[in-house]
Amino acid sequence: MKKIKSLSESDFLKLLFGFLSTAFLIGAVCMPDRGTMFTGLWQIVSQPSKISTNYFAVGGYAATFLNMALVGYLCLALYAGLKATANNVSTLAFILTLGFCSWGINIINMWPSMLGVVIYCLAKKEKLGSQVNAMLFSTGIAPLITDLMLRYPNAEPVGFHVGGIVLALAVGFCIGFFLPAGLANSPKVHKGFDLYSAAFPVGMTAFFLQATLYKTMGVALPAAPDASTLQVASRLTVNVFCCAVFGICIIVAFVLGCRPKDYWRLIVDPALVTNFSSTYGNAVFLMNLGVYGLFILGYYNLVGATFNGVTFGVIFCMLACCNSGSHPGNVWPIMLGYVVASTVFGWLAPLAGGSFTGAVNAQAIVVGLCYANGLSPIADKYGWRFGFLAAVMHYVLVTSVPALHGGFCLYNGGFTAALICVILVPSLERFARTKEERKARKLAK
Repeated sequence: MKKIKSLSESDFLKLLFGFLSTAFLIGAVCMPDRGTMFTGLWQIVSQPSKISTNYFAVGGYAATFLNMALVGYLCLALYAGLKATANNVSTLAFILTLGFCSWGINIINMWPSMLGVVIYCLAKKEKLGSQVNAMLFSTGIAPLITDLMLRYPNAEPVGFHVGGIVLALAVGFCIGFFLPAGLANSPKVHKGFDLYSAAFPVGMTAFFLQATLYKTMGVALPAAPDASTLQVASRLTVNVFCCAVFGICIIVAFVLGCRPKDYWRLIVDPALVTNFSSTYGNAVFLMNLGVYGLFILGYYNLVGATFNGVTFGVIFCMLACCNSGSHPGNVWPIMLGYVVASTVFGWLAPLAGGSFTGAVNAQAIVVGLCYANGLSPIADKYGWRFGFLAAVMHYVLVTSVPALHGGFCLYNGGFTAALICVILVPSLERFARTKEERKARKLAK
């Protein structure tokens, strides 16, 4: 443990990435269907992955865990092999990518856009290590890559074919090549209030490509996966795995010297902190990873979510912000906003003669809440009431946004959060006082 304590932030995070990847590999070996993990993995890489595709149903539990482990190791190899410095953004990129590996990303569809970033680095003469985060973020459009390889312009999969692979590579190269510029500009759009900053350029790219490849070409969008596939789920599997992983993180954080008062300081800090591991230290960050992970898991159990591959993945997608600004103290207003919005619209919809599908445990809403957590900086700066308001707005909008990108953008909820920032933040800056301003005014009286 002394060696771990002395690790730099970057080395500690890379060690964490290795731990998470290994945990998924162990999980794959422990699954009852481990005998079919390799044939199941082939099913995962050779079938469409348009949102929301439940890999538990496509390839099985062991194959899903194996896919998550392999992608994790491949991403870790990029950070280590290219000597990239891992930081809070890397934590978000890595854990977010892992989360999508149970419902959208696989060891095949991740490469075209990543290679596009490599081409960008060669063209701009930048070190590859400086753009590893961008490589991982580029995989947010992986479902489109799979569709191009397997079935475009057909409605049903026809299998891998040369034309589809060439088209997928061309599109992937373009996506990766232009993404770094989009990543640099994105914070100017949402002003730092959307932790899923990469979602805006990826979402806009998916919007443009869906319009180009489908709408403009007169090609019908393939149907989303049958809703019945989402019923392949295991509450026990997800809870046991997550409790084990998050519990180990908490125990190790204590061993590394994190005391309750250290973690409490992170929770109540009035400043808008976006890098926990560098600000509070590795041990406190690791404690937040464990506690926040259990907090997310507890919420989904409480609302009665279906623990399929999609829900399993979004637990980690939500956890991805654990080093960039999110913790239980600023996310509970967002959870509350979703619960209240679901209840209110559940009452109002019948009065308007509508058919209500937005229950708080409906799959689309379960996924939406995950990315609404990216709005936690609003709760941090302006208080819980405005975090609550942002969550209600996100709830209203999140299920309508897939129509823009055709279900090919895995960052749908993060893209929605950016749109909420565009709508809400200018009004907050004009009419609302920050928590610090309200505190200063109160002291002045």
